Amino acid sequence: MNPELLFTPGDILLPQDTDMRKWSVIACDQYTSQPEYWDQLGDYVGDAPSTLHMVFPEAYLSRDDGKRIASINHTMQDYLKKGLFRSYPDSFFYVERTLTDGSIRKGLIGKLDLLEYEYSEKSQSLIRPTEKTVESRIPPRVKIREHALLELPHIMVLIDDPGKSVIEPVSDESGNYETLYDFDLWEGGHICGKRIPKEKNQSICAAFGSLFSRHCAQGNPAILVGDGNHSLATAKACFEKLRQTLPKEQWINHPARWALAELVNLQDDALKFEPVHRVVFDTDPKALLYDLQNTFPVDGQGFPLQCIIQGQEQTIPVGFPAGILPIGPLQKFLDTWLNTHTGVLDYIHDDGALRDLASRSGSIGFLLPPMEKNALLPTVQQEGSLPRKTFSMGHSCEKRYYLEARKILP
Repeated sequence: MNPELLFTPGDILLPQDTDMRKWSVIACDQYTSQPEYWDQLGDYVGDAPSTLHMVFPEAYLSRDDGKRIASINHTMQDYLKKGLFRSYPDSFFYVERTLTDGSIRKGLIGKLDLLEYEYSEKSQSLIRPTEKTVESRIPPRVKIREHALLELPHIMVLIDDPGKSVIEPVSDESGNYETLYDFDLWEGGHICGKRIPKEKNQSICAAFGSLFSRHCAQGNPAILVGDGNHSLATAKACFEKLRQTLPKEQWINHPARWALAELVNLQDDALKFEPVHRVVFDTDPKALLYDLQNTFPVDGQGFPLQCIIQGQEQTIPVGFPAGILPIGPLQKFLDTWLNTHTGVLDYIHDDGALRDLASRSGSIGFLLPPMEKNALLPTVQQEGSLPRKTFSMGHSCEKRYYLEARKILP
């Protein structure tokens, strides 16, 4: 395919005359074991127009799912009917996200061609997942998306651009662009978005195409999915259902063929990789730890695994295989162990949150080291997708917030 068509401008929607701080909320897969976060957010937003009314926080999954999905679809219809949105056709947006440490992460909003994305573990597609896709997680998300009029992306995808040839030239000229939004997020720093003039679209696509050609010569993927792996997999699954039911002349240019996402340079100085910790609730922590050490007996020094059992921290040596990320064997063990034992596994982004959650009775937490971000591309290229939740691009509050929208049904 023409690499310049892999990431292209989209027909992007933004709300008009709206309190943007109430409109924009964090990705639905955050704070899954802290429903109080979402309860407080709901109290703050109230009945104001908000993306909160059009997404399904995972902390609430299995709470009358059908009713909430129907409400999501109704809200989308209502916002469109009332003319809430202003459309920006054939547009790239340039985004600056000021993080909690004051650094600024730069990104481009555009749409990805799902024909060039596959989420299998050994995918060789141009757009490639970084983490293993848990296929059981897709059907509940399909139920939310398949009848939705709009998509609201929290997907962040990565290019490895050491020469800073795609996003950074846009940043250098951004003082001349139209500012579309500029506000403090609810507990998540600051965000500023600008519309890139259409006459710049071709040069952006050409720069991306040139970068892709260099990667292709080395056998590397063009784009890696950093955040929102399962959301993009859901978009792909919904599109494939359309492909199976519609003639080619209808699906070839159907809006569901593409997915809106933010493109970020892996070499952006503000982009930090944080570990994603594990916690198991409602289990027998001592039995779990005993079986873990017996599964991975120490031969020599061992890997120093930090554990928290009901608030008490300790470091234990385990015999994880040398030369691979420790999250791999730990995740495989936990998945296998929980098939025959009681317990609920969750993924926690922040050290403090893990310590709080692991202080509960019947809980055990594992504090994991961060992954070096420059190891991402060669690891995916050599080994395929990584275990689920291997790394996080920043802390929980620094994840992408829902903000822009795009119609995915005609």
